[in-house]
Amino acid sequence: MKTSWKTTRRRNPTKTGDNTTPGFRRLPALLAVALLCASMGAAQDSKPKKGEAQPRTLTGVVSLPDDKPAARAVVLLENTKTKNIISFYSQPDGSYFFHELSPDVDYKVSARLDDAVSPTRTLSAFNTRKDIVINLKLEKKK
Repeated sequence: MKTSWKTTRRRNPTKTGDNTTPGFRRLPALLAVALLCASMGAAQDSKPKKGEAQPRTLTGVVSLPDDKPAARAVVLLENTKTKNIISFYSQPDGSYFFHELSPDVDYKVSARLDDAVSPTRTLSAFNTRKDIVINLKLEKKK
């Protein structure tokens, strides 16, 4: 009886139809198909359904009393239904933005910087536009 010191690794082929291919060769193809299906499903979910209200976007510019842009001003957005307040610092050019706002809710927006405040403006639920622009001008407190 002879013993062989060499060992060989055997692959168990998986039969599909008439040809035989190792199972590990089909794994990347199955992963690619799964990722493709998942990405298609995610893309379909991002579109609003027919009859469903689309979210709104609020943008604008905060300016100082001398009409220069107000960088780093605090812009406050209040949801009038839940009373939640979201804040945002204006950009160096004075711009600000809030995305994904509910179209069924009224919002109040105002800005502050040091001792200057802007009048509070209201974004109404009756405003049906998707992109709303509200510019805020800071005034010195009296």
